[in-house]
Amino acid sequence: MGNTKTDLAVFNEFFSEHKSNFMNFAYMYIRDRDASEDIVMEAMMSYWENRHKIMDNSNALAFVLTVVKNRCLNYLKQKKTHRENNETLQMHESWKLDLQISTLEALVPSDIFSKEIQDLVHKTLSGLNKRSRDIFMMSRYDNMSNKEIAERLNISVKAVEYHITLCLKRLRIALKDYICMILFYL
Repeated sequence: MGNTKTDLAVFNEFFSEHKSNFMNFAYMYIRDRDASEDIVMEAMMSYWENRHKIMDNSNALAFVLTVVKNRCLNYLKQKKTHRENNETLQMHESWKLDLQISTLEALVPSDIFSKEIQDLVHKTLSGLNKRSRDIFMMSRYDNMSNKEIAERLNISVKAVEYHITLCLKRLRIALKDYICMILFYL
């Protein structure tokens, strides 16, 4: 057996690591904790049943997010139909459900980190001063530790932390509209 993880161990790790993100995503649209949990559990069961067709973790995330998205859409459409049939749905609620449905329909999980987001990141980083940008690039793209960056640039570790914090703050502001998608990357 060696160091090879079993399918079940990999699944349990994936489930533990991502369940709350999927739950938050579903809840953001359907606003029902129990239904969100049911949807996520169904999506995870679908992932388990299709695990051999999924190549890597990023494909697994996109697969499960697609299932969650589709189940949320079905839930919202069913809710809308039920309310319209009862003629108790008010104009505001109908509009809200239509907005939730159209937002979910427009979401393409496999394109979470599309060119648009990459362009926003590039533009944000380009707008920073050279020192902050260089430090951030060394940290995130070159995988250097704060200590290694400090030694290379002959500055304190605190200065490195300051520059990285500044960059992250700017990125959070620039990417605020994409936060639900970014959660799955983190």
